[in-house]
Amino acid sequence: MAKKEIDWSNIGFGYIKTDYRYVSNFKDGSWDEGTLTTDDMITLNECACVFQYAQTCFEGLKAYTTEDGHIVTFRPDLNAERMMNSAARLEMPQFPKERFIDAITKLVAANADFVPPYGSGATLYIRPYMFGTNPVIGVKPASEYQFRAFCTPVGPYFKGGLKPIKLRISEYDRAAPHGTGNIKAGLNYAMSLKPTMDAHRAGFAENLYLDSQSRTYVEETGGANVLFVTKDGTLVVPQSHTDSILPSITRRSLVQVAEDLGITVVQRPVEWAEVKSGAFVECGLCGTAAVISPVGEIHEDETVVSFPAGHDEIGPVMKKLRETLTGIQDGAVEDKHNWVFEIC
Repeated sequence: MAKKEIDWSNIGFGYIKTDYRYVSNFKDGSWDEGTLTTDDMITLNECACVFQYAQTCFEGLKAYTTEDGHIVTFRPDLNAERMMNSAARLEMPQFPKERFIDAITKLVAANADFVPPYGSGATLYIRPYMFGTNPVIGVKPASEYQFRAFCTPVGPYFKGGLKPIKLRISEYDRAAPHGTGNIKAGLNYAMSLKPTMDAHRAGFAENLYLDSQSRTYVEETGGANVLFVTKDGTLVVPQSHTDSILPSITRRSLVQVAEDLGITVVQRPVEWAEVKSGAFVECGLCGTAAVISPVGEIHEDETVVSFPAGHDEIGPVMKKLRETLTGIQDGAVEDKHNWVFEIC
């Protein structure tokens, strides 16, 4: 199998149709055996629950070509568990962890020639998702569902790559206290579209959301968790009082990487006032799509918070964390915790 003729170093973060996708249907209380298909179209009733009441959740993970030529993915068991938690919160049937991992394995293996080569800077993004399919007009959960997963080769999430980005404090709230901010529900992302586009129109890469209860604590952006570094090199990871921050797999992995590297890690609520006081010298966004994107500035009206150690280029702590984690994913750094899952 030969790699597709794609300009790997110049692709953006967008959809490119690949040859196969995985589909499994839930009906009469159980999932069917699932299959790979070349059909990328979905036909649903006009009253399908997903259209009426947004009963849908999703995941995101990547496949990589390692230095020695293998195709791998990264901690798919945690994606499976998080999707099960999302489904439970939305009254959807859980797609079993072993089925999830098997689906991802089959999907990536079938599309192996779309996995970008080692060193290209591109990866194969994998999108598993689930939605209610049968007609529902009264407000209630669906009784039939479809689990699907497709993949697409992608470049960097932010156009500037590792150039520090600018954020702004959003006037909107990302998630209600004790709501759905800690799961990957489609409805969370729908509400973020207007503030995100407003931010882009104003020249910012993303919004930083404060907690909606008091609007004093840092939560996350529309699609990534936030990390800070203090003057003494401590990694500070914001936590939520109301369980409304998504438990990022990348964030959890970076915390372990930092501890392995001897970096002090503190996970606690972080007040926006503390950020404005200049307590942090580096800031970054972390998630599957970007791994780590350095943040140079955060704006709140006329107030501009700059991070001096990472304003013009990625700071030393964020750079070390990113290089180590991507090195583990690529097979260039020892995988001490058995995070890398070999597909072929």
